[in-house]
Amino acid sequence: MRILIATALTLALPTGLLAAGGDGGAPSKPKCEDGQVYDKKSKKCVAAQEGNLDVDTLYETVRELTHAGRYIDAQTVLAAMPQSDDRTLTYLGFTNRKMGRMDVAMGYYSKALAVNPANILARSYMGQGLVEQGKIADALVQLRAIRAHGGGGTWAEASLRTAIATGQTYTY
Repeated sequence: MRILIATALTLALPTGLLAAGGDGGAPSKPKCEDGQVYDKKSKKCVAAQEGNLDVDTLYETVRELTHAGRYIDAQTVLAAMPQSDDRTLTYLGFTNRKMGRMDVAMGYYSKALAVNPANILARSYMGQGLVEQGKIADALVQLRAIRAHGGGGTWAEASLRTAIATGQTYTY
């Protein structure tokens, strides 16, 4: 039955949604040393804590690092970002979950959702963590919330739906 559900869910996914990560995939830029970020303005790698970097540039770098499995490096960049930003909190949750710190991760996801209940990425990542813990009913709650916040058909919804059906979560 689980195989049948997984097959049906996989066939129902929009073309390319999972392959692209749903959010365009990780952009390619020059690889910077640990603790550095590529600055589009100066076209060079600079320290993540440098004050002239905007939050969106830092966020892109965090996404690239997490896509590459460089969770400690991502956390270095996250430390330079506003700690009350729901995107920061989401990726602090994600990196901690991927490093095996599930309780810490769930705390960050909860904080991200307290700041922005419509953060469907935080809900997806939290739901995937719940799947990893075998808490499928709780993961389904997050899936329904993603849909309720207009996230049907997004990578966040599709990845959680697939994780619930197959038990396989994503590394990005």
